[in-house]
Amino acid sequence: MALTLHSSTSFIKSKDNRSSRTSDDFTGAISFSQMKQPSSQQRAKNSTHEAQLSPAEGISSYSEGMNELGEKLHGMTVPHSHSHDNLRVPVFVMLPLDTVSLGGTLNKPRAMLASLMALKSAGVEGVMVDVWWGLVEKDGPLKYNWEGYTELIKMVKKIGLKLQVVMSFHQCGGNVGDSCTIPLPPWVLEEISKNPDLVYTDKSGRRNPEYISLGCDSLAVLRGRTPIQVYSDFMRSFRKRFKDYIGDVVVEVQVGMGPCGELRYPSYPESNGTWRFPGIGEFQCYDKYMRASLAAAAEAIAKDDWGQQGPHDAGQYNQFPEDTGFFRRDGTWNSEYGQFFMEWYSGKLLDHGEKMLNAANIIFQGTGAKLSGKVAGIHWHYKTRSHAAELTAGYYNTRHRDGYLPIARMMAKHGVVLNFTCMEMRDGEQPNEANCSPEGLVRQVKMATKLAGTELAGENALERYDGGAFSQVLATSRSDSGNALSAFTYLRMNKRLFEAENWRNLVEFVKSMSEGGRSTRLPDSDRVGTDLYVGFIKQNNVRKESEAALV
Repeated sequence: MALTLHSSTSFIKSKDNRSSRTSDDFTGAISFSQMKQPSSQQRAKNSTHEAQLSPAEGISSYSEGMNELGEKLHGMTVPHSHSHDNLRVPVFVMLPLDTVSLGGTLNKPRAMLASLMALKSAGVEGVMVDVWWGLVEKDGPLKYNWEGYTELIKMVKKIGLKLQVVMSFHQCGGNVGDSCTIPLPPWVLEEISKNPDLVYTDKSGRRNPEYISLGCDSLAVLRGRTPIQVYSDFMRSFRKRFKDYIGDVVVEVQVGMGPCGELRYPSYPESNGTWRFPGIGEFQCYDKYMRASLAAAAEAIAKDDWGQQGPHDAGQYNQFPEDTGFFRRDGTWNSEYGQFFMEWYSGKLLDHGEKMLNAANIIFQGTGAKLSGKVAGIHWHYKTRSHAAELTAGYYNTRHRDGYLPIARMMAKHGVVLNFTCMEMRDGEQPNEANCSPEGLVRQVKMATKLAGTELAGENALERYDGGAFSQVLATSRSDSGNALSAFTYLRMNKRLFEAENWRNLVEFVKSMSEGGRSTRLPDSDRVGTDLYVGFIKQNNVRKESEAALV
């Protein structure tokens, strides 16, 4: 006998801006054979036979046998080898961005329950969810609505999964993978409309409403509170509301520190076509608070003229390093002025991280939950001397300087896990003219966390379902070069994940990660023609600069 449940697992209406997503509800037909005592031969079979999801077939109502299905699924997990427990890398799965609705309720709870049960059956450790500032504190300062998250946390506990929560103080919408729009709280947007300098600004005066500028971290610009105080009050309210779950169900709190929840500047915004891969991006230091800080830093070393503005020769969002005076092979980045500017720009970012993590540490100390912070995997132009795209994002990483060791040390100081993206990417998948090296970047960050003495966790940067991507994560999860991964969070639960082949790949991946990444039957290459880099359109005119000139 087989039980089948048709489950709608798409949530708030999405924007149709990615081929891998749909604005329609999708249905995953979940089939599980009635459990019998397996023979030794059956136990040896691939774990994908224990839980299979057929491709989406269309919207359908729920089966009345929900309770019976729940009983069959609850204790059903992929078996793991106990001999590998010390090497085991727990796998979490990101929930949809719109798991909680704009009204503050849990979206499609029955569908969520079915999906969580399926993930439990696959052997995953737990799930990750964004806790949106723009939803929870939507109704006014210090007015928090935790109802949707309360329902989710209770559900996760009932099923026996763990939960990673992201304190998401940024806007959802306008970046890679954003399928819905969740702005900052309306009362915050009102303050921004009165004082546009509260948000990051580029040299052309373009304002970015994704995240409050770190330039005003310690200024009472949000109705009598500083941004750091507002973030702290939010986290404190979360701790108070979920004190009975933190450390048990909620095992990790990731502290959002910038756009996309990452400790960085919004130097490569996709919204309105401002930036396209593999552009170098632009410095975000032109709001009045950042300009005042830069002027003070220049005055302190008696170089007042250096503090009047950011680099004049840093180019535009979609240029290449060699097109600019600042980022070219022997450009201004390597001058005394360039070093001064980058030390200030990257130092401000580190100071912001320090303030955020210090606040979070005080609030969550003694709860039993880990703290983590996310760093972006900016791999394009990594093989050039200046590492232009990293510099505009605030990572002072060049051919001559390790920009990730200071970040890792800052996180180690607070006992925070460094969460890094692009674990699934390979150098050979990237366009030659972009001078990418995600593998080199991951190796550098693994070594930085090892030297700093902090844990390293990972994510995939783009939605990938193919065995080749999973195999790459398995390879990078090991400690052959620098830190091994303490956990991996897979992006993300959606329609495509529950398609038959993709689901089999996930189940096999989870099993292999439970064995330390040393045992895998996943393919080494991408067999499904996945988009391997974002927004890249091959130009008809091949760039004349040779790769040698860039390095």
